Amino acid sequence: MEQKAFKHPFVHLFYIFFLSHLVFCQLDYRFYDSTCPSLTRIVRYGVWSAIANDTRMAASLVRLHFHDCFVNGCDASILLDDIDSTFVGEKTARANQNSVRGYEVIDKIKANVEKACPSTVSCTDILTLAAREAANIAGASYWMVPLGRRDGRTANKTAANELPSPFESLDNIIAKFNAKGLDTKDVVVLSGMLSFNAIIIDLLIILLFNFGGSRKPDPDLEASLLKGLQTVCPDQVDSDTTLVPLDSVTTNRFDNSYYRNLVNSSGLLQSDHVLSTDNRTASMVLSYSRYPYLFLKDFGASMVKMANIGVLTGQDGEIRKNCKVVN
Repeated sequence: MEQKAFKHPFVHLFYIFFLSHLVFCQLDYRFYDSTCPSLTRIVRYGVWSAIANDTRMAASLVRLHFHDCFVNGCDASILLDDIDSTFVGEKTARANQNSVRGYEVIDKIKANVEKACPSTVSCTDILTLAAREAANIAGASYWMVPLGRRDGRTANKTAANELPSPFESLDNIIAKFNAKGLDTKDVVVLSGMLSFNAIIIDLLIILLFNFGGSRKPDPDLEASLLKGLQTVCPDQVDSDTTLVPLDSVTTNRFDNSYYRNLVNSSGLLQSDHVLSTDNRTASMVLSYSRYPYLFLKDFGASMVKMANIGVLTGQDGEIRKNCKVVN
């Protein structure tokens, strides 16, 4: 009878809490101080160069990190290439195609890190640092990143196809975050990444002309916003992959404008409207719309939490020499 007590939900929560802190303790802010002291400088320069060449790359690197951590944990599995029929990566998953980019930036940074510190720094630590640097360059607060993650040897395309989607219900999105040890606050905070992201026109057309299969636009879209978007994105069969910024006010700048847009009914996605009206999230959206520094502080904290999802440490995993393939 006593053994059955361990089946109670609070016991499972205790173990999740305990194990997450155990993993965090295995990471170290100074992990590479002696083995690769130039790491942060190399990553920062690589990210800065990429953003100088393409301002959208800041958002892309943060998104790349998110898509990696939500599949198999933060193990750089998203960076692995398909190899004929012997290995299937995640790059061609539905949620990643025509959506995730920045692979070549991480590959270039990894090559430079290998020159300075051969077989020392994992691809997943490089990606984690790159996301932090990208967000910081774009306007986010600087947060400390504990290091020591190791790279995974597998990929999971099936799981990549089940990443949280802005077209899902809030209940589903929260459930997917909870499954990764994140909470409702993290849902609201990490949605702020959309502040400097963009959406492909052919996905936006659903909202503008056929919301929920009604052959009508999303009724929650503000009238002037709807008219402007329908001009940019006509309802036609040959809709291309042109990108429309999810925040047209401060495009490529990381700030709290996403939440200000939600409060003003100027959010584009189905999940946007729900965040600003659901009683579980509406008060947080309002707070972040009013207090930009609160959002920036909480964003850094949520990114640290996300970067600890399912990490490999110690003797688990490997340190890839090339982020595209396992050793």
